[in-house]
Amino acid sequence: MIWARWRRDATNNPQDGLDPFADLIEEAPVMALLLDRENRLLAANEAAREFFQIDAGRLPQGLLQATREGRLAEVLRAGRPESEVRLTHHRRIVATRLVPGPRPGETLLFASDVTELRRLERVRQEFVANLSHELKTPLTSLRLAAESLADDPPQVARRRFADRILKDTDQLTAIVNNLRQLAEIERGDGELTIGRFALAELLQEVIQRSRPEQPIDLTIPGALHIEADRSKLAQALANLLDNAAKFSPPGAGIDIQARSAQGEVRITVRDHGPGISPEHWERVFERFYKVDQARSRASGGSGLGLAIAKHLLLVQGGRIWTEAEPDGGQRFTIALPEHRAGSVTQAS
Repeated sequence: MIWARWRRDATNNPQDGLDPFADLIEEAPVMALLLDRENRLLAANEAAREFFQIDAGRLPQGLLQATREGRLAEVLRAGRPESEVRLTHHRRIVATRLVPGPRPGETLLFASDVTELRRLERVRQEFVANLSHELKTPLTSLRLAAESLADDPPQVARRRFADRILKDTDQLTAIVNNLRQLAEIERGDGELTIGRFALAELLQEVIQRSRPEQPIDLTIPGALHIEADRSKLAQALANLLDNAAKFSPPGAGIDIQARSAQGEVRITVRDHGPGISPEHWERVFERFYKVDQARSRASGGSGLGLAIAKHLLLVQGGRIWTEAEPDGGQRFTIALPEHRAGSVTQAS
């Protein structure tokens, strides 16, 4: 039950029974801390004990000593009924609420971890801002070309403006199609067609279709097979290859390697570009996230290719990550199960 002394009282005085409200707070999904007028921690419910790793046997105890979070003491000093603070030691964001405790001079501090909620809000805001930015450039170009055509320019100029309109329309169409595909993947639309096939053959097909300007160094055991959705894996690999081609300097090669490791088939695509700082490694798989906005615009990237690749792998039980190479460049690795229980075997 919630407060240790209340449990003892109920045990010593069984005729009084247990407080059902105390039981409710103990099992509540939010953290609850009971403090006296000197801000000593008297008791904590299960959620709070687990989050702050509080030893109930050492209570009462100073709030800072029990939780290792001075920001909570600031919340109590401020006295605002509701607030939101970033915890220093736990590196989490919590929303707090102060209410009077069960006895005079006591305070109940409720806290909810809202870190993930704030992250999702930030991602949503950045998505809207980035989408607006991506649409603004082709739309502005379309308007300028249309205004120029309205002035009845010479034939040569009309052709140039028409080409510009077609190019910008293709860019807008690609953005819309990619967003639709991402939404379909996240909703789980479409079936997985799992088959077993030779990975070397698939990689050769992807390279031939992509036709990057850079030379490709492909290293893969000829006998390596994989069980996966062939078309989805091909698209994910094509997106990685396209990304490597955009950020590799002219004449630099792209390295593709595949191997079997720990029950997985791992495929790496490495460029020889400037690399990516570690703080961007997780976020490069978000929609429209660009490490270098100017360079991405110059290369024609929309920031959706890596996001699509990630989701195409997740629906197959795979994963993807990126790391910097010690001697320069960036390596993207995808991993898929080498064997699947109950999968359909197809020769290829």
